[in-house]
Amino acid sequence: MLVAAAVCPCPPLLVPEVAAGAAPELDAARDACTDALGVLAAARPGRLVVVGPGNGAGPETYPEGTAGSFRGFGVDLDVRLGAAEGANPRPRLPYALAVAAWLLERTGWSDAPVEGLGVAESYPPELCADTGRDIAARDERVALLVMGDASACRTLKAPGYLDERAAPFDTEVARALGAADVAALTALDTGLARELKASGRAPWQVLAGAAEGADLGGSLLYEDAPYGVGYIVAGWS
Repeated sequence: MLVAAAVCPCPPLLVPEVAAGAAPELDAARDACTDALGVLAAARPGRLVVVGPGNGAGPETYPEGTAGSFRGFGVDLDVRLGAAEGANPRPRLPYALAVAAWLLERTGWSDAPVEGLGVAESYPPELCADTGRDIAARDERVALLVMGDASACRTLKAPGYLDERAAPFDTEVARALGAADVAALTALDTGLARELKASGRAPWQVLAGAAEGADLGGSLLYEDAPYGVGYIVAGWS
């Protein structure tokens, strides 16, 4: 059963070494992510599943100990998902899960075993929900760390250029995540999310499936659009 969830954005720029001189611009987002992970720790889960945008066509699992790297951004920094050593030592975490691994290392996570799940951005809503239900059924006390960005079309300089639909989309997503509104997350428009380059759509709908019947409350901890990309942080408990 799902007992808690943290929702965080997944840009590699969250990692100060990657952001370099621009690192202070995301200090508030990093602090909010730390608070969200505190919600997970307070729930004392028996298992933590990290869900984020993946590289493949369907869900791909990553056991505890899987390595990730930010060398593709010119930074000599490696991370590992959870505390286990020796599993999949070569870096292969998708960047979203590598950012999650960095967040967990930063906060000293040791409260429960960790595993990762990469979900394709095209994964259908009904399959996302089924995946979430399966995750929630794995343990009596499951927590989720859900990684994903909102639209990438908030300004002229955004990766997806300016789209007037982006701000209303992000506002509704922030409201739904802040209110733990499972129905609203389930109903997100897949096509619109794709057009707005919202990488979090599938992970959020996995969360919605996992949270069915859990009666969790939500709290919106951060919402902004630096660099024209919507970043949202929320905690559910």
